Amino acid sequence: MPQTQISCPRCKQTIPANVEQLFDVTQDPAAKHRLLSGQSNHAHCQLCGYEGRLATPVVYHDNEKELLLTFFPPELGMSVNEQEKLIGPLIKQVMDRLPPEKRKGYLLKAQANFTYESMIETILIKDGISPDALKEQQERVKFIERLMQTTTASVRSEMIKQNEKIIDEQFFSLFSRIAQNAMQGGQEPIARALIELQKQLLDETKFGRKLKETVAEMEAATKTLQDAGKSLTRELLLDFVIAAPTDERIRAYVSLARNGMDYVFFQNLTEKIEKSSGEEKTRLESIREKLLGFVAEVDKQMEARLKQAQEFVESLLAQDDIEKATRENLENFTQDSVEIVNQLLQEASQKNDYARMGKLQKMAQVLQEASAPPPEIAFIEQLLQAPDDAAVEKMLADNDAMINNQFVEALSGLVAQMEAQDNPEAKALGERLSEVYKIALRYSMKKQMSQQ
Repeated sequence: MPQTQISCPRCKQTIPANVEQLFDVTQDPAAKHRLLSGQSNHAHCQLCGYEGRLATPVVYHDNEKELLLTFFPPELGMSVNEQEKLIGPLIKQVMDRLPPEKRKGYLLKAQANFTYESMIETILIKDGISPDALKEQQERVKFIERLMQTTTASVRSEMIKQNEKIIDEQFFSLFSRIAQNAMQGGQEPIARALIELQKQLLDETKFGRKLKETVAEMEAATKTLQDAGKSLTRELLLDFVIAAPTDERIRAYVSLARNGMDYVFFQNLTEKIEKSSGEEKTRLESIREKLLGFVAEVDKQMEARLKQAQEFVESLLAQDDIEKATRENLENFTQDSVEIVNQLLQEASQKNDYARMGKLQKMAQVLQEASAPPPEIAFIEQLLQAPDDAAVEKMLADNDAMINNQFVEALSGLVAQMEAQDNPEAKALGERLSEVYKIALRYSMKKQMSQQ
């Protein structure tokens, strides 16, 4: 969504921010994600370091769940009449967008929320998240905030030890989303602090160590398969599985090479079992049993993902302006969603359903355009190929118009992403990116000083 220029609540300097008052998820499904993730109505001032939610009135609408919610920040000091004057046009806009048969009684009385948190809680409870689960999630968020406010590693260690019961899969999933939002939002200090905190959590918690082990096994399995390259066959894949040192390595092979584990693959394994005896036969039978279990898990997860992806694509196809709906939901597209689009396009072609083909082709065209790397990324790739610092500085000077705060933030975000990965290739790339970042930052600062 387009950014608005606002005054920083602290230093009053003009800064960009995503300001949004109407979140109508019936017309724009991505609006819900923007609200819940904090992408909208959040200010970050690079000049004074201010970070926080903007005091902005909000109207939230979901026709399917019959929700019409309002929230007015108390600090605005708006009277009831002033509030009604503000929300009146927004609610009328909601009603005008709906067909007559979907205009129900809930639209006549918006549900006021005295706090922002109570509005979010109402939305999540309607999504089927129980109050207990919501309370647990809020505890995780507050705990992450407390950890971020603590700079002493030993104190953090004690806090982690006392709260290890809530540091589980959901905790790390939430942590990853917060870190990702910080990176995407150009919040470099927060992103770097989160990366350091993540390393400590991985080292000092039971689930973290298990997660770290899983990632390491996945990387090892990936390297083995990549080294095999085009010579990889079912027989070689089976040899890799049989030689796997841990169950997690076997699980990683299933996750990475499920398509190769077909009937013939298992038939080959059965033949090996029949030709073996004693402890080796028992070991191979155990491997087959684990494989079948891991394959069933992957298939179940894949089925659920594809179902969710198809529902998402169908919800966009139901909208009048397919191109607009696709652009507004680009961040919600996954690889599964893209594959569903291609699959549906092929099915529509086979059935000669030209109306559906036209919609899907428009969607595919927007996705293709969005997948092209932006000019900034292409330029960064060129900078990485420069032979020395002098060449980098010359390239920056030759592309002076491109060197601004957004470009420097993009570089910083890439550095943070590389530092978050624990493998030699990412480390080497991160070091080179860091060098380019320092040169670009120096160039940008000189440029700004010359313009003052």
